[in-house]
Amino acid sequence: MEETSRPAPRVSPLSRIRRQLAAQVPQKVLRDIGNRLRFGPDAPQSDELLFVDPRAIRFYYRHDPAAGAPNFRRRQSGKVVPGDWDLSRVPVETNHKLQSCRMHFEQGLPWDETPLIHKQRRQIAAGEIPDECRTEEDIRARYAELDRLFELARRTGRLSPRRELQDYFRREHGGILVHVARDGTLLRAGGGAHRFAIAWILHLPEIPVQLGVIHPEAVRDRLHLALRRPVAERSTAPGRTGMPSPVRDLAAPRP
Repeated sequence: MEETSRPAPRVSPLSRIRRQLAAQVPQKVLRDIGNRLRFGPDAPQSDELLFVDPRAIRFYYRHDPAAGAPNFRRRQSGKVVPGDWDLSRVPVETNHKLQSCRMHFEQGLPWDETPLIHKQRRQIAAGEIPDECRTEEDIRARYAELDRLFELARRTGRLSPRRELQDYFRREHGGILVHVARDGTLLRAGGGAHRFAIAWILHLPEIPVQLGVIHPEAVRDRLHLALRRPVAERSTAPGRTGMPSPVRDLAAPRP
């Protein structure tokens, strides 16, 4: 969660290899080669850095394998996935982490009184490790750090891309994960929920995100290309947000 820029610690070659294998970097390299052969030089890349307006993200992806919407994770980053998975979505405001962050940062509710912390305490009691928290002390340390990140983002007006952070690994790996639907609609998913919540609450003009999976129709229509440029550099017409225009009407989101 750390957002301050500082020299990176020394990492042993063995540790780096282990991290690459855990993140499935070899498979991602092969995916990048396959994408380039299939879609050309502008093909999507694994762990790719994109720039988006957080308020332009209006939906969370809802994984529902029985309905053809798999649970895509960071290891699938850059994968071009056909089908109707991108129609499985819920309004972004329904996310429980965003709701608890709003209670804390907008309404002044102590973290201890938010539903999110109550849930994490129950998970720890059940032997789970929510957000890498194993103890009550871990929870307090994590959310104290989140308060510091909020103040830093409010002061600077930005969140840092991964390349500026101490634990930088590969491209935007570990960033706010976003899938791209067939019409260019951005679907929040997976990691980075607290960072996204901070950006959303503060109305930051732009955030760096990690590409998740992308629909082949979006690749065909080159809707991902604009997202590679900072939001301020994109041409916008009145009423536009700098996002690609939808290419067709979609079916209504599944309930």
